[in-house]
Amino acid sequence: MLCFSYGSNMSLARLQDRAPSARFVAVATLPAHRLRFHKVSKDGSGKCDAEETGNPEDRVIGVVYEISGSEKPALDREEGLGSGYDEKEVEVTTDQERLTALMYFATTVDPQLKPYQWYQKHVLVGARENGLPPEYVAQIEAMEPVDDPDTARHERELAIYR
Repeated sequence: MLCFSYGSNMSLARLQDRAPSARFVAVATLPAHRLRFHKVSKDGSGKCDAEETGNPEDRVIGVVYEISGSEKPALDREEGLGSGYDEKEVEVTTDQERLTALMYFATTVDPQLKPYQWYQKHVLVGARENGLPPEYVAQIEAMEPVDDPDTARHERELAIYR
């Protein structure tokens, strides 16, 4: 199955920790959506959402990965499907073709939330390793993160890059 990842799951190390079969397919663009860090997380911070705007000028750039269908239930649990995220099929465009992929989107949002530093790092690692456009990466960098009060979680989250 194809999944469109636009947040922390753009990082292959992060996604393979959740779905070991994950294989890169393409960088893709989702029109009429914009990247937000307003999804209410159980840890109190803001996580990514591809917010549907209806404006054809808006776009979210992400990565399409293929994962084994047998790993989807575990990925659903990690993503919080049914408790903060829902899923939908979207049509995304690559340099070569249009693809239909599954995408998680936020159902509970708070525009005042900010991401923890470690979460923003996951998103930036994925954006850079997949060669997303520099101006798009700069938009992610411009989001001001906050410190996670749980320093052990901060260290645990970033350990996959060592």
